[in-house]
Amino acid sequence: MKEIVLSVRGLTVYRETYAAVQDVSFSLESGTDTSIVGPNGGGKSTLVQAILGILPRHSGEILILGQPLSRKGFLPRRLRQQIAYLPQNFLVDRRIPMTVDELVGLGWDKLGFQLPWKNHRERDHAVRDALVRVDASHLKDHLIGGLSGGETKRVLLAYCLVYPRRLLILDEAPAGLDTRAESEFYQLLYQLKQEQGWAILQISHDLDMVRQHCDRVLCLNRTLRCQGTPKVALSPDSLSALYGTEFVPYHHSH
Repeated sequence: MKEIVLSVRGLTVYRETYAAVQDVSFSLESGTDTSIVGPNGGGKSTLVQAILGILPRHSGEILILGQPLSRKGFLPRRLRQQIAYLPQNFLVDRRIPMTVDELVGLGWDKLGFQLPWKNHRERDHAVRDALVRVDASHLKDHLIGGLSGGETKRVLLAYCLVYPRRLLILDEAPAGLDTRAESEFYQLLYQLKQEQGWAILQISHDLDMVRQHCDRVLCLNRTLRCQGTPKVALSPDSLSALYGTEFVPYHHSH
């Protein structure tokens, strides 16, 4: 039986004076990939930011591995360590002379493992293993400023892997990648989901990708208009109801 990693119950989040997300409920099981789809301004980023504790909620409940997120977004460290976030854009000054090894190592250091009784050998092993899993060992000594878009995404996945996680949240993570790099990214993500048992929650506008790679879909336009398998949630009737006049069927090949 799969474990419930994330549970959202009756969530309402305000942006200034209006409810950007209203009475939203769903849950994520381990080893599953769920995509949030919907029109621009439909509350997708607001929902993710509330789950991450960045935005306060007006009402409702968010539970990570059965433990509630406080109204101020506080989670005990042991639970925060279970969540990894991959943003749409990796905003960093590429002139910073930081290597891939150093960047991935920050994923270990930021969780408090720089304590004296944790030696450098254990850290180095974790970094090396994470880079092997994303097929990026050859980039270990490269400066992050010289990475391609696809290489950067792989390195950020290694950053997420350097410590075992249970929930991975992606905000349009493949944005900016060409077709080949995007396909490789999702193949790698699928492989890691199987190996790590991650529960994945991602925002996406690419409905073809969602059909091919995701297990479940949340159709969000302030409220949850529908949720279910891609076959159900991405039916023409469901999409027309979700997007209204904005919806235009579009397909592209990978």
